[in-house]
Amino acid sequence: MPLRPPVQDEASIRALSIARYRQRAAAYDSTCGPTWPIRERCVAALQLQPGESVLDVGCGTGLSFELLRDGVGPGGRVVGFDQSPEMLGQARQRVARAGWANVEVVEEAAQGLALDERFDALFFHYTHDILQSPTAVAALLARAKPGARVAIAGVKAFPWYLAWLNPWVYAKNRAYNGSPGGLKAPWRHIAGRLDGFRREDTQWGMGYLASGRVRPDAPGMAA
Repeated sequence: MPLRPPVQDEASIRALSIARYRQRAAAYDSTCGPTWPIRERCVAALQLQPGESVLDVGCGTGLSFELLRDGVGPGGRVVGFDQSPEMLGQARQRVARAGWANVEVVEEAAQGLALDERFDALFFHYTHDILQSPTAVAALLARAKPGARVAIAGVKAFPWYLAWLNPWVYAKNRAYNGSPGGLKAPWRHIAGRLDGFRREDTQWGMGYLASGRVRPDAPGMAA
C-alpha cells in the first residue's frame, strides 16, 4: 500500500490537485457535514482573540471563514488562500454575501504565497498536499509571527490493528490530493518546527488534530 508519496515534482502535484478540485468544487460543501465537528475543534485549538489575524491555509470554498471571523471579531483579520480557482470562486461569493470587510481571499499556491503581513495564527484544515511539501511549509511559517498558534486537522493511516483499511484511506485521499501518500505521519514536515506539538486521533484513527506554536528559530521564519 503506497503510504509514502511517490517521487513527483511539485508543479505536477499542484496541477493534479487543481484538476481534482475542479471536478469536485460544485458539490464540495455538501460533503463536509460529517467533519464539521472536527473543523470546529480545529478552530477552537487556535484560541483566537479579538483583533488578531489568522491565515486560512488552503481555504477552499471558505467554509471556515465564519468560525475564524467569530474568533478574531470585526476588528481582526482573516486571510484565506487557495490555488483552486473553482473553490475560490465560491469563497469570494461567500464573503460577498456576508459582507465581511475583514476577510480577504487570495488565489495562490502555498509555495508562492507572498504577503507582507505576519499572522497570529495559521489554520490547516485538510490541507494534505501542502503539508507534504517542505517548501510550502517553510513559506507559510515565514508568514507567521514568532510564537504564532498553529492548528491542523487531516487524514492519516489507521493504527496497525486496522491497517487492512488503509488502502481505502489512500484511495479516498487520492480523490482530492496530488500527493496522497505520506499517511503514516502527514505532519512530519511541520511538527519539528513547532513548540509544544500535540496530536490526537479522530475518526476512529483515520484522522488527526494537532496544534503547537511556531518556534522563533523555525526554518522558514522571517528574520
